[in-house]
Amino acid sequence: MTELKPKTRGEIHRLQADDQQYLWHPFTQMKEWEKESPLIIQSGKGPFLIDVHGRRYLDGVSSLWVNLHGHRRKEIDRALISQIRKIAHTTLLGLSNIPAIELARKLLEIAPKGLARVFYSDNGSTAVEVALKMAFQYWQLKSRPRKRKFVSFINAYHGDTLGSVSVGGIDLFHRRFEPLLFETVRVPYPYCYRCHLSLSYPSCGMACLQEVETLIKTRHEELAAVIIEPRVQAAAGMIISPPGYLQQIRKLCNEYQVLMIADEVATGFGRTGKMFACDHEEVVPDLMALAKGITGGYLPLAATLTTQSIYEAFLGNYSEFKTFFHGHSYTGNPLACAAALANLGIFEKEKTLNKIQSKIRRLSLALRSLDQLDHVGDIRQCGMMVGIELVKDKMSREPYPLTEKKGTLVAMEARNRGMLIRPLGNVVVLMPPLSTPHSVLARMVQILRGSIRKVIT
Repeated sequence: MTELKPKTRGEIHRLQADDQQYLWHPFTQMKEWEKESPLIIQSGKGPFLIDVHGRRYLDGVSSLWVNLHGHRRKEIDRALISQIRKIAHTTLLGLSNIPAIELARKLLEIAPKGLARVFYSDNGSTAVEVALKMAFQYWQLKSRPRKRKFVSFINAYHGDTLGSVSVGGIDLFHRRFEPLLFETVRVPYPYCYRCHLSLSYPSCGMACLQEVETLIKTRHEELAAVIIEPRVQAAAGMIISPPGYLQQIRKLCNEYQVLMIADEVATGFGRTGKMFACDHEEVVPDLMALAKGITGGYLPLAATLTTQSIYEAFLGNYSEFKTFFHGHSYTGNPLACAAALANLGIFEKEKTLNKIQSKIRRLSLALRSLDQLDHVGDIRQCGMMVGIELVKDKMSREPYPLTEKKGTLVAMEARNRGMLIRPLGNVVVLMPPLSTPHSVLARMVQILRGSIRKVIT
């Protein structure tokens, strides 16, 4: 691939001015943004992003956790070119299309055994919305109308639509919208570094699980489902649950007839070292939400997978109105499905899940050097998902006030050193593409180390 030429000074100035005049960026305080010179990406190749000046940056967060095999993968490029010569889009309402059919079959081949149906949507939030509505309607159709509440976890993040926000638990993001939300039942997630019970793992025996069990046991007649981010609460700061926790949640759901929704939007497609995080504990959820890495970082696409028994509850004569009345204009978009098929083809051809095991070990080894830094309180890693929690005092674990923006300052310093990352408050996140070479992983950690030392010191 021939790299694009850098833009001229005049072109760059116009682009920056237009950005600041016309765009509204997500999760961004625009008053501050308008005082900065926007970094504008023009192209990419492999683990690198290239800006309009021609400067190269390592993509340390996989373009917000979506890119798996690097930028400009020829297999996905070719799949899109081939598909666009046929058709770019056609509705899935009353029709079907070849890529959507083939992708559904492929997803169910690699998903936890027991999931049997695929419902497409556009992004992680909508995949969760679909799961919530399916779970709610399922119990209505089963003549159990009292089962309408959802158990969600403190610090959870499931998206930004109102339904997904309702089951979210990050106050900074969600508190303002409370008047618009439906009521859920929240329980603590096992945040071992900051245990709300002041216990230590593993001697605690996962005591926090008792709170969940008590809740489900006493209120299961009104509970439709438990929604959980399996193994890793990503947006909360890469908070990792202890081994066996997810399996115990599954057992509780089985025992008390409560559906289990696994939000694998961030953890799916190899991020944790398995194809899906549920695979670590051989858990089969009743519904599973997928997005982000599904197309390898090329196009928006999401899917909600569910069991045959849930699907069959919606079957009936038209006059019974059991239909699941939900859909999107771009449901099952052929271009996106073609990209997803090529993405999964790369997994097979390159044996990606096998290859990343040595990378996970290499990354773990490199991260040990950060533990020596005075203001690194906790280093959390699950596969290729890493969170580094910065603290004001290492002994007391006192956090920095969010207003000091330590994570943001580290990210800005990392940019100066040639890597793009995006923090979550005081947690510096590293989530490189799965294809990142060993040497580049070491370089990424080296940049993080230098950036943290520079900012904190």
